[in-house]
Amino acid sequence: MQLQFNSDNQVNGAEAVAAQVEQDVRKGVTRFEARLTRIEVHISDVDGQKQGPADKRCLLEARPNGLGPIAVSHEADTVSQAVSGATGKLTVALERVLGRLTDRKGH
Repeated sequence: MQLQFNSDNQVNGAEAVAAQVEQDVRKGVTRFEARLTRIEVHISDVDGQKQGPADKRCLLEARPNGLGPIAVSHEADTVSQAVSGATGKLTVALERVLGRLTDRKGH
């Protein structure tokens, strides 16, 4: 599985952030890794240079094998919190979509 990291110019320390984000996302989707071709991570600062609550946004777009992309986002006070929230949402979405494919009764 490939992991592609993108950030806007308002995110400080993008290289260090990228390494931490990659580690967190891979840890969160470990059990789905064989069924995913790529995950794109987009980190942005919603307010730009202004400081405010929930101004960091993480958008995750997962590409499962043979299916359309699944996208989730989360806004929080810090990049780490935004990534954690988005990873949790992505895990739930992947369980829902990929779980339907393996359910024998089709429910």
